[in-house]
Amino acid sequence: MSRVGKSPITVPKGAEISINGANVTVKGPLGTLTHNLHPSVGLKQEDGVLTVVLNNDSPEAGAQSGTARALVNNMVVGVTTGFERKLSLVGVGYRAAAQGETLKLQLGFSHDIIYNLPKGVKAETPTQTEIIIKGSNKQQVGQVAAEVRAYRSPEPYKGKGVRYVDEVVHLKETKKK
Repeated sequence: MSRVGKSPITVPKGAEISINGANVTVKGPLGTLTHNLHPSVGLKQEDGVLTVVLNNDSPEAGAQSGTARALVNNMVVGVTTGFERKLSLVGVGYRAAAQGETLKLQLGFSHDIIYNLPKGVKAETPTQTEIIIKGSNKQQVGQVAAEVRAYRSPEPYKGKGVRYVDEVVHLKETKKK
C-alpha cells in the first residue's frame, strides 16, 4: 500500500459521503461529485474519517490505493472549498471577457475566440488580462485552463500568449550576427 493511500481523509462539516460498493458520492455546498473506484480498493468510513482498504493483496491494489485516496480527497475538497486556476494574458491587444457561460478571447487572431464553458465550471475576469477559472471538479478546471492556454501558448522569444499565473517562461536569445 502506498504512503498516500495509508493517510486518512478527514471529512469537513458540510460534506456528506455515501459509499455504495465501488461507487462514491460526495455532496457539499458547491455540488455533488461521483466516482467509481477500482475493483481492487474500497473505502471505509468511521467517525468522519475515510480510509482506503485493499480488497486483495495484488501489487495493482497497492498502486491503486494512492490514486483512489487522492481522487476522493480531491472530491471532498472540491465540494467544500472548490478549485481555481488563474491565467494571465501577456501581449498587446490580448483581452478576455467572461459572458455568462462563455469566455470571449481576443488573442491577436483576425477573429474573436468564443469558448463555451462546460457545466460546473465558471470563469471570472477581474481585469481584461486575467482569467480565473473555478469549479468543484479539479480535473475539469485544469482541463478548461489547458484548453484556453492552448489557443495561444507563450512563445519563447517575447513571452506573449496565455500563461498560468505561476508559470515561468524562459525566453530564448535571438540570433546574433
